Order: sequence, then structure tokens, then C-alpha cells
Amino acid sequence: MAKFLARRIVTLAVTLFFVSVVVFAVSEIAPGNIAINTLGNTITRAQEESFNAQNGLDQPALTRYRRWMLGSQSEAQRNIGKPLVRLLNEKTRRQTWWIDEGGELYQHVSLDGETMIRLVRQPDGSTVEVEESDSVWSPDENGVLHFWGVASGLQGGRAAMWIKGQNLEEWNIGKNRWNKSLGAPVSYIPLQKGLLRGDPGVSFFTRRPVGETLMRRAKHTGILAGLAFTIMMPLALVFGLYAGMNEGKFADRFASISSLVATATPEYASGTFLIVIFSFWLGLVPGAVVITDDTALFRNPEMLILPVLTLTLIETGYVLRVTRASMVDVMRTDYIRTAVLKGLPRWQVVFRHATKNALMAPITVIMLHVNWLIGGIVVVETVFGFPGLGAYILSAALFKDVYAIEAAAMLLVIIAVTTQLVADIVYTYLNPRIRYA
Repeated sequence: MAKFLARRIVTLAVTLFFVSVVVFAVSEIAPGNIAINTLGNTITRAQEESFNAQNGLDQPALTRYRRWMLGSQSEAQRNIGKPLVRLLNEKTRRQTWWIDEGGELYQHVSLDGETMIRLVRQPDGSTVEVEESDSVWSPDENGVLHFWGVASGLQGGRAAMWIKGQNLEEWNIGKNRWNKSLGAPVSYIPLQKGLLRGDPGVSFFTRRPVGETLMRRAKHTGILAGLAFTIMMPLALVFGLYAGMNEGKFADRFASISSLVATATPEYASGTFLIVIFSFWLGLVPGAVVITDDTALFRNPEMLILPVLTLTLIETGYVLRVTRASMVDVMRTDYIRTAVLKGLPRWQVVFRHATKNALMAPITVIMLHVNWLIGGIVVVETVFGFPGLGAYILSAALFKDVYAIEAAAMLLVIIAVTTQLVADIVYTYLNPRIRYA
């Protein structure tokens, strides 16, 4: 078993790597302009170029992939020559980067491309301006004076290089209008720790860390999917096994037809049908999910009734039919006939000999559908306005929010591989002849 688990872990790592490459490549070739999607189609060419430079979008694809996967903190520290730290801004709830020199935290800004100003962070979060001396400028191999620091700004700080004498323009979008400033750096390194260190970057759409939003959406979807799974699995297995044990009888026909209707009805149709009946006509439960904070679902669990019921109808019908078909096949096997001819009680034949083998196929289907319940319920989430992972992935894809798309894809791959690992372990319990070396 240890070797089997080790192989699965290696397989997971290889799968994640190839998925990350494929998703990144698809994001690159997909139509759409991130700058226009983020800032609107009225931006000028200069504003678009400034946005791309500040976010590293003007860099080669390989460089951006490396920074996203491995992070850019080490690269920036080598250029700056000082360690960097990331702090949470309590007012904006955003992460900001600072140079840490003996406990003194500071960023930089220049107003003319000639003079560098150090913005020293105070204990209350404010900054004090201190003018740097000319000794901070260093010549490169061509004798051009340059300076590496952390540029202050709305993006939370970026490693940047200034060249002395180049008074460039930088555009930033404020609350109500564009702001142009002089003394801009000539190149930027967007700072992030990298996916391998738990930092997939900052969303272009929300301007918030992707990991923070992704985990919150995944938690919401996990609650919804967990409730649906808890209700669906025993119902589908019990009714499926019962229908398979009574092939051709009324119970079998009723279960088969009911499950077929539930499975064939699209999610948006069944969801809308339930909203009309239980929310509009009867007024028993809310027809939409409104989450104002992290405890909203626990304070108002009735909001989950209709989404859970919609998912349960769809999944129960599908798993029930698979379970029923598996049970029918097992009940027709020779060893079941032999057990019956030996005079064993029916309950003993069913529960000791038939059930375990009949559950092999349903367990596979159930574990495959766990991944769908986490990332593929976008239709249900859209119908009920549920802020879950599926809706988040859809909006990120439409917006071309590459960091969000890539991080979500990694999460779904981990879930898919993990559920299949659980299924393989369950197989060993259902069939003792299965062993993993």
C-alpha cells in the first residue's frame, strides 16, 4: 500500500505540472485583452502599456509562468539586494510588499526620475518620506545608472527598476479617474510567492489575492456539495440496490422511471421549477442565496434547501440507475444462484454476497461525481445566485483572469486525484481480492 500511495503522489505531481502548463497555454492563446477586460475599452494605448508593464504582462510567457509557479520574491530580492516582506493592509485588506532593512520597512517613489524618495512605514501604517542620496544609483555594464526598489502604489508594491534621467509616465486607475505620475520605473516585477508556496497571485478582476477568494468560494461550494452528497449517496444506493433486487417489479419500474426523469431534466429547469413552487407559490424557503459574510450560511441554512434539493434530484437519479444496473448483474451471477439453491436466507445472500460486489461500479461513479459537485455545478450556482467555486471559475474564464483560472484548475485536479485515491482504497474493502503493491 505504501508503494501504491507513493506512486499516486508522484502521479499527482506530474498531473498537476502538465495541467498547469496546458491551462497556462490555453489562457495565453485564448482571445481577450486582460487590460481592456480590467479597465474598460476606453483606455488609451499608453494606459494599456502601463498596465501591462506594471503587472508583468509584457514579459515572455515562460517568465510569467515561472513567476506564477515558483514566485518572484527571490528574483526581486537578488536585484534589490535586501529582503522583502509582505504585510496585510488593515484598511484595504490587501497584501503589500516592503523592503526590510534591519526592521525598517519602506517602499520607493520618484517624481522626476532623478531623485528617489524612501517611504518609511510607521507603526500606525502611515509612511514618512525620506530622500535617498545619489549613492543609491548603481552603474550597469554599460555605465547606465539604475536603481532597484519596491515601487509604492495601488497594487500593493512591485519590485521595479528606475534609470536615472528617464522621466517616464505611469498610469494608475483611482476611484473615479485615471491618475498620471512621472518618474516611473522602466521595468517591473510583480511580487508573489508562487503557487508552490501557496500564493497563486492577485486576481485582475477583484484585485484581491486569488488564494483568499478561491478558498472562500471553495468552502461555500464544499458546504453545498457536502450536503447534497450526504443526502444523495445513501438514497441512491438504497433505492438502487432495492430496485436491482426486485428486477421487473413495480418498485423497480417506478425507481427506474423516476430516476430517468430526474436525470434527464436540466439543472436550470428543475431549479427554476423548485423556486416557482416552494419560493413564489408557497413561500416556504428563499429562492436565492445571499451571503453577506462567512457565517451567513450557518445563520440562514434554509437558503441551501433548494440548491441542495436540485443537486440531489440530478445526482440521485444518475447514481440510482448505475447502482440498479450493477445489482441486477450481480443477482444474475452463478455464485448468487448457488447461494440461493443452498437455502441461504435472502437477506444473507443480498447483504453478505451481492451488495459489496454491486457497489463497485457505483463507488466509481460517486467519486467521479465528487469532482463535478465541487467545480461543475455552475448552472445550479447561477440559478440560485450562489457564490461558489463553479460561478467563480466561469466569471474568471469570461474575464480571462488567468491567475484565478490556473489556481482553480490546480484545485480541481487535486480533488479529482484525491477522490480516485479514496475510491481505490474503498475497493480493497469491498473486494478483499484487490491488493495494491
